[in-house]
Amino acid sequence: MEPAQKISYVKHTQKDYTLNFKLQVVKEIESSQESTTSVCRKYGIQSRSTVMSWLRNRRFDEVKIWYL
Repeated sequence: MEPAQKISYVKHTQKDYTLNFKLQVVKEIESSQESTTSVCRKYGIQSRSTVMSWLRNRRFDEVKIWYL
């Protein structure tokens, strides 16, 4: 029996999140069966609500495009 793998990550602060990073996280959540909590853990994002706001903003931007 193998010991459990320790998941290591780097905690980020708000100003560390680039647009490319946010899009990568959002795309990973949308294209996989992983939960937002597990993706937050994977990328070292301290708050699930941060990612939820990125998801909301992305969906809002997609809706705006339809009405332009």
